[in-house]
Amino acid sequence: MSRLWLFVVALGTAPWAEAASDQALNTAWVVLASALVFFMQAGFALLESGMSRAKNAVNVMMKNYMDGCVGSVAFWVVGFGLMFGSNLTGWFGMSHFAPHQGAPWDFTFLLFQMMFAATAATIASGAMAERTRYAGYLVGAVLISGFIYPVFGSWAWGGAYGGQGWLAKQGFVDFAGSTVVHSVGAWCALAGVLVLGPRMGRFGVDGSTRAIPGHNLSLVTLGGFVLWLGWFGFNAGSTLGVTENLGLIALNTHLAAVCGALGAVLALRSSARPVLLTSTINGSLGGLVGVTAGCASMLPGFAMLTGLIAGCLVVFGSQLLERLRIDDVVGAVPVHGLCGVWGTLAAGLFFTGDLFNPARVGVQALGIGAAFAWAFPMALIMYWIVAKTIGLRTSTLDEQRGLDYAEHAEEGYPEFNQAPIFDRNELARRS
Repeated sequence: MSRLWLFVVALGTAPWAEAASDQALNTAWVVLASALVFFMQAGFALLESGMSRAKNAVNVMMKNYMDGCVGSVAFWVVGFGLMFGSNLTGWFGMSHFAPHQGAPWDFTFLLFQMMFAATAATIASGAMAERTRYAGYLVGAVLISGFIYPVFGSWAWGGAYGGQGWLAKQGFVDFAGSTVVHSVGAWCALAGVLVLGPRMGRFGVDGSTRAIPGHNLSLVTLGGFVLWLGWFGFNAGSTLGVTENLGLIALNTHLAAVCGALGAVLALRSSARPVLLTSTINGSLGGLVGVTAGCASMLPGFAMLTGLIAGCLVVFGSQLLERLRIDDVVGAVPVHGLCGVWGTLAAGLFFTGDLFNPARVGVQALGIGAAFAWAFPMALIMYWIVAKTIGLRTSTLDEQRGLDYAEHAEEGYPEFNQAPIFDRNELARRS
């Protein structure tokens, strides 16, 4: 019996057994991180719904729910192959489309990257809220998840099954996606709001700006906390394994969020504006976006500085959009776009062991420019075609009634609604 026990112990300590155990541990961590990133969809739904008016609450949550569904299918069918398939040209992958066979790790990796694709697609939802047709939005989500996001992703992260993206060859640093995920999503959102135009009443003919407050700041706050929690999976999960660097990545993530909120408060006070809850939460999200590129390659002090500046950018970026009469309901463009740009530059500036290297910063700037030059024009063309075909903007009457009524035959708060009860058959005829 003792000899049998020694044999079992010997098997467990053999090199191949240790390697198998490490792989299982890595798989468990990445699956857990995938679940955390998926939970961010709930955070986006809560935050965006709370920042919208009550008459559009169902519509916003439905968009967040379904863009993860249709976007995941699009990413599985074509996006994963474009992004991570054999990338011999450096521009896009050419294998692993609709993968249904492979090693166990292939499926783990696909799951994790599928959650990132859903995040990129859902960024446009909040910016375009309260005046977008549901069907037109979903078409955009499919094309972002299946084409726009994966093609740029192949430039920076591609080649998991052979080859390498042209940006990666230059030494572009974007560990978890300040540019690849967040800026690409933000530039698509910017294109969407430009094609749509502002909500009715948002800007006066005399050039004045009218605030349209959201209906539930409790949901906004809860959404902010959920996103903050999910970001630990977003950043630390990008190690794709259990490594000693997990603690630093998670710490940098947290510190950047903290300092992002502080930066937003300081920026608001410096401009003699009230310290708003929505701006403070967006500041912390901006800090999270900013540190995403360099969370694994900068020290905590630099992560704090990155978050602090990102929080300021959220406030001043939102003010700039107002002056330009661009109606971004939730501040997606400053949070994900401007902070993504800054965070990608910061990853080059504060790279541990190679601080302030102009050549490295130049490569980072190249990647930032390439992301905008690809994502914004493609999204602009896409939304313009959608607007001219199936339609992107709702009618004036539907916008006044609310998209819950017009698009879904449901209402988030029916007991408080003073509008006449709608007829589902009439809605079906109109759609």
